[in-house]
Amino acid sequence: MTAGSLAGKTLFITGASRGIGLAIAMRAARDGANIAVAAKTAAPHPRLPGTIHTAAEAIEKAGGHALPLVVDVRDEAAVQRAVEQTADHFGGIDICVNNASALNVEGTLDISMKAFDLMHQVNVRATFMTSKFCLPYLLKSSNPHILAIAPKPEMNPAWYSEHLGYSLAKLGMGLAIMGLAGEFREQGVAANALWPRTIIGTAAVEFGSGLKGADEGEKRLRHARRPEIMADAAHVVLTAPSRELTGQFLLDDDVLARSGVSDFSPYQIDPSVPSQIDAFIWDDAPPVPKGVSLIGREPGALDAY
Repeated sequence: MTAGSLAGKTLFITGASRGIGLAIAMRAARDGANIAVAAKTAAPHPRLPGTIHTAAEAIEKAGGHALPLVVDVRDEAAVQRAVEQTADHFGGIDICVNNASALNVEGTLDISMKAFDLMHQVNVRATFMTSKFCLPYLLKSSNPHILAIAPKPEMNPAWYSEHLGYSLAKLGMGLAIMGLAGEFREQGVAANALWPRTIIGTAAVEFGSGLKGADEGEKRLRHARRPEIMADAAHVVLTAPSRELTGQFLLDDDVLARSGVSDFSPYQIDPSVPSQIDAFIWDDAPPVPKGVSLIGREPGALDAY
């Protein structure tokens, strides 16, 4: 795969105010793309950096065109309205990136149904719903793509037994992509999932993801890669011909290795230590690129992205 350009393309990105979503937006902005920043954070969070407004400002400075939109992806009317506003503002939508996600890794006896429902609304339902509302515009695009930040669903009991609620919600995103790819293949709309081989250095990792506290999160951050690795991989996927690349479950470093990247050290937060492999890496995943050093995850610990 060889990356092209997203110049003039319009991307609707959920959860684009920070982390991987913002990194994908910034990479597209450097091409001159139009980006709808669809996220909840309009006012500064006490601990987490970034709002839709700071993201929009950064996108504009990088050469893109931004439309900041306050969107709770659980709200049907809000999502539909934001999609329509984006299409009206930019003249259409070419790409839908389902990045927003909710995380809770409590076990079955401990997790509340409120937390369970939140994850299913933000992860599975929002991926389906946002794609659904974008599709009428995608069908008019010359190279339409749907991308979800999700792993390949695996029939591995260990993936479910440690954090059943989260696993059901997250892996459901992959099932949605599988179905969308099949349903819209003939119409030329690509639907793919992209996942990081290692943990990614976002605020979720830095602040411990609610798992072990901030101190542990800071230690784990050293073994993380930068969000830019996902952004660069997403750029390769989203510039590929939609009729040639669809229905795939892709890993960030494999996508980049196949596009000619051989040195992954710039993506490491601390190149002096190996990167930590993510929890959801499927059994038949592509091999680790040559020269990349990884360490396994700790038993029972989910590595948030």
